[in-house]
Amino acid sequence: QVQLVESGGGLVQAGGSLRLSCAASGRTFSRYTMGWFRQAPGKEREFVAAINWSGGSTFYVDSVKGRFTISSDNAKNTAYLQMNSLKPEDTAVYYCAARKLAYSVYPGSYEYWGQGTQVTVSS
Repeated sequence: QVQLVESGGGLVQAGGSLRLSCAASGRTFSRYTMGWFRQAPGKEREFVAAINWSGGSTFYVDSVKGRFTISSDNAKNTAYLQMNSLKPEDTAVYYCAARKLAYSVYPGSYEYWGQGTQVTVSS
């Protein structure tokens, strides 16, 4: 049974940093892409970043480029999202997700999802 478990969310002031983790289990993810999405109240779930598990290629939405960094530790089957220079508009529930092969910005194309972790950025 595949499980994705996020951790690391919390409350932080604007300009601060948080590091999210996504621990994956239940299968081999070597041909998968791991993605991070977020959903703010009343808004649709949006793509934030993705990493190709085997090759390490990374992808970001424009609004987080230069502030967020996605990475993975294959030995630990864990993906990370380092978030720096946080802004109030980054406030959302953050989800990790996995899909086979190439990355996608569409949530519906991801097979597996975590339960989400709340990130709140105060002004």
